[in-house]
Amino acid sequence: MTNYRSNITTENFAPVKMVVVDGVVMGPTVHHRAMEGCHAEVNNYCGGVFCRYHNIQYGPKCRVKSCDAQKVAGTEACEAHKEMWNKHKSNYSSAILFSPNHYYCVETVCAPCGVVIAWKKFVKSESTANIMELLNMIYPIPDSCPAYICIDKACLVLRSVLKNILYRPWLLNSRFVVDGYHYTNHKADDDLCRTFCNPAPSDGSAPNLVIIEHDQNGQPYYKRAFNTQAREQLNSWLGGFEPIPKRMTVSNFNWFLHAMLVYHTQHVLNRQQQREMKTRLSDDLPEDMDVDI
Repeated sequence: MTNYRSNITTENFAPVKMVVVDGVVMGPTVHHRAMEGCHAEVNNYCGGVFCRYHNIQYGPKCRVKSCDAQKVAGTEACEAHKEMWNKHKSNYSSAILFSPNHYYCVETVCAPCGVVIAWKKFVKSESTANIMELLNMIYPIPDSCPAYICIDKACLVLRSVLKNILYRPWLLNSRFVVDGYHYTNHKADDDLCRTFCNPAPSDGSAPNLVIIEHDQNGQPYYKRAFNTQAREQLNSWLGGFEPIPKRMTVSNFNWFLHAMLVYHTQHVLNRQQQREMKTRLSDDLPEDMDVDI
């Protein structure tokens, strides 16, 4: 086993920080599907489509785009488009506005331990531009940027950074890596991904990502220094609440999600404290005694 750390000294070591970024498909109702560019809350969450302002203007009219005819009583369409209304329950179309849309996803940034750092609702897509906008909002100063940003589409984000001169400062202090779960599915012939986005390179090119541990027999082995699955684990937990906010107002959803993420963060911190306490007590007790906390 080659130890590529043998020539590294401990002088001038600095803390290495990683954040894990990912999105989960959930969100409240929003009527941007009805009125492009308007992200206001829906006026009526029981079958409504428009916000309060646009409901006054378009509420009585047929909900087929570009149709200004009045609705037929008991439907959401005019006489000419009643067939569309009848088929609506089994077939959604971008040409009709019979139901409101939802936010595409919630993007969160968390530490490898699971502590949530920030979150934001993405309206239409989890695009690289939206991801970089979120990161710029959280880390406006280059010196505050984390050393590693772990995301399932890191290679796509890196390509966007290389193409956009406004994102270039991120290359000075940060490196984009793919999480271990998704990295195995990335193309093997993608040189940029394999060279710069590998979450655990074994050639010594990123010694902060790989550490050496020893098994029970004292044999050394390589181990990832960070938990790159922290965001997937958070997604799995949040997914259990996905049906709840579908009909929430935006303000209620914001409160609900923020409260759940605060609860999750407190739970993670409490578990860390318990592990640290158990480790300290174990170090102070004889080897033949067990500690149960």
